Order: sequence, then C-alpha cells, then structure tokens
Amino acid sequence: MKFLRETLETVIIAAVLALLIRMFVFEPFYVDGPSMEPTLWNSERLIVAKFMYRFSEPRRGDIIVFRYPRRPDTDFVKRVIAVGGETVEIRMGQVYVNGQPLQQNFETRTSLASYPKVEVPQGSVFVLGDNRSNSEDSRYFGFVPISNIKGKALLVYWPLSRVHVLARGL
Repeated sequence: MKFLRETLETVIIAAVLALLIRMFVFEPFYVDGPSMEPTLWNSERLIVAKFMYRFSEPRRGDIIVFRYPRRPDTDFVKRVIAVGGETVEIRMGQVYVNGQPLQQNFETRTSLASYPKVEVPQGSVFVLGDNRSNSEDSRYFGFVPISNIKGKALLVYWPLSRVHVLARGL
C-alpha cells in the first residue's frame, strides 16, 4: 500500500509541475505554414519562453508567438519589426523603421509590395513573416497588442537535423 501511495504522490507532483511549467515558463509550438521561411520551416517544433516578456518588452528582431488578433484561439509566429512609438513603412519591398532602412542579419523572401508609413501604438508591436511574399502579418491584420504575445521563440527542437537556438534577427 505504501508503494502505491508513494507512486501516486510522485505522479501527481510531476503532473502539477509539468502543468505549471507549461502554463508559466515554457511551451512547445508547432510551425504551421511557410510564412517564416527560411528561418522556420513548416512542421518544425519550437520551445517558446512564456516568461520572457514579464521582465522585458519585446525588441525588434525577436521571433514571437502570439494570439492572432482576429481569432484569439489561433497562434501565429512572426518577427517583431517595430515596437510602440516607432514608425514603419515598406517601399518596394524595403522595410523602413523610423525612416531608416531596416538592417537585417537574416535571410528573407521579399516581395515588391509597399505599405504606408504608420506609427506603432504604445503597447503594441508590428510583425512580419520572414517570407514576406507569403505571410499574413501586420500588413493585413494590424498591430499585435503586447497582451496577445504568448512568448519568445527560443529554440527549434524538431526535426533533430534542424535543432538550433533562434538568435535575435536585427
């Protein structure tokens, strides 16, 4: 009887800890679609740090997972291009933040599209997919409230051949 009780206690403690870690610390995320290629590929799996933005604000270049503003039960993954108080504009595929061409140290798939100059409201971010020609992002659904951000993507853990830490991209 003692063995059964100890086993049950261990299982309950492990389940509670796993639940708390998933709720507040880390969460796995499945990449669905090509919008972040070539940085992230369809069907890859990520570890998202849910605690990151409790201690700091999102920064330009961060890859974030957030609740889609038009359907909050759906999660998206995109790159932060501009934060509250900054202006963003796209001219013939070139992104400008605060009037300066965006310097990117990551590969994108660009399009020749343009987007009018806008100021990102405080408490929000402007996001784009790295595959600009095939991404539903802030150009279509507007700004992402910081309250919608679930966390920062830290690591690709699947498939094993693509395991790597996601570095900030700007």
